[in-house]
Amino acid sequence: QVQFLESGGGLVQPGGSLRLSCTASGNTISSYDMGWYRQTPGKQREFIARLSSSGYSTIRDSVKGRFTLSRDNAKNTFHLHMNSLKPDDTAVYYCNTIPNQNSWGQGTQVTVSS
Repeated sequence: QVQFLESGGGLVQPGGSLRLSCTASGNTISSYDMGWYRQTPGKQREFIARLSSSGYSTIRDSVKGRFTLSRDNAKNTFHLHMNSLKPDDTAVYYCNTIPNQNSWGQGTQVTVSS
């Protein structure tokens, strides 16, 4: 079972950038596809992007061109690089393997506001 610790969120102005980090423990993530998700109050968690174990990325249309992914298997970490942030990107962001582990981390809050 893999556990996740998300970090790097915060308050940023529209147009700003953030880098979110996902630190995994309990097992190595090198053989897993990894995903980022986000959730706003009253809504279901939604998929944002996926990075396969071989390095192929799949990005949700609403963030394509603004968000990119990277991973450091040696450090068992996975990152979401977010640029040109919009207020609609405000959410709690989570990472998980794909297919998902049963447990999720606490997430990291991203707030985009002037």
